[in-house]
Amino acid sequence: MSRISLILLALVAMPLCAQFDSATVLGVVRDSSGLGVPNAKLKLTNVRTGVEASSEADGTGTYQFLTVRVGRYKIAAEATGFKTAVAQEFEVTVNARQRVDLQLEVGATTESVTINAAAQILETDTSSRGTVVGTQQVVNLPLNGRAYADLALLAPGVRRSGIANSRDASFNVNGMRSSQNNFVVDGVDNNSYGTSNQGFSNQVVQITPDAVQEFRLETNNFSAEFGRAGGAVINASIRSGTNDLHASAWEYLRNT
Repeated sequence: MSRISLILLALVAMPLCAQFDSATVLGVVRDSSGLGVPNAKLKLTNVRTGVEASSEADGTGTYQFLTVRVGRYKIAAEATGFKTAVAQEFEVTVNARQRVDLQLEVGATTESVTINAAAQILETDTSSRGTVVGTQQVVNLPLNGRAYADLALLAPGVRRSGIANSRDASFNVNGMRSSQNNFVVDGVDNNSYGTSNQGFSNQVVQITPDAVQEFRLETNNFSAEFGRAGGAVINASIRSGTNDLHASAWEYLRNT
C-alpha cells in the first residue's frame, strides 16, 4: 500500500468518543400543541464552568448532546417564530442518559421564558441498573481506610467479601466474585490484573475521597462498552475545576 493511500485512509477515519465517564443529554423540542419543532437550535451550558455546546434538533424535534461531563447544566432552545425557552438547571451524573424535553411558546426569538422542564429523575432511556454516590456522600460519610469504593456497600445486592480482611474495595455484587468487578476512573481502565484475586482489590490507583466527584455503581444490564465485568462496574469521575475560586484542606491521622 502506497504512502498516499495510507494518508487518505487516515484522513477519512472517523473519531470515536469515549463514553465511560461521560453522559448523554437528550430530549424533544415541542410547540404548544405537542408537535416536534424541526431544526430547533439548542445550547447546553455548564453552570459552574461556563463551557457551552451547541446542537440542532432533527426533523422531529429530537436532539441529543453526547460526551457530556458530570456537572450542573442548563439548556436553552430557540426556533424561528418562537420565544427562547430555558429549562431549569439540572445535574448530569456519570454515564447517565438524562432526558430534558422543552416546549416553545409562539413569540419573538428575542424573548426568553424560563420553563418548568425539569430533568427526569427516573432514566427511561436506558435499562442499566445502578446507584450514584455523589460528592457529599463520599466526603461526609465515615470511611475506615479512606477507600471511596467501600461506599458501594450502600447499594442493594452488595456485600463485603468474606475473606476481604482489610483489603481495599473488596465486595461481592449479586453473588459474583470480587475479582469480577470492573473499576474505571475518568474513562480509563483502573484494574490491577496481576492481583485481581478473590478478596483483593482490583484497583491500580487508590483515589483519595477528596478527589472524587462521584461514582456510579452499575450492577446489572450495563452497556457492552464496559466489558469484562461479571459483577459490577465502578465508574468514578475525578473532580474538575470551576470558575469560582475555592480551596480545601484536610488532615488524616490514624494511630496504630
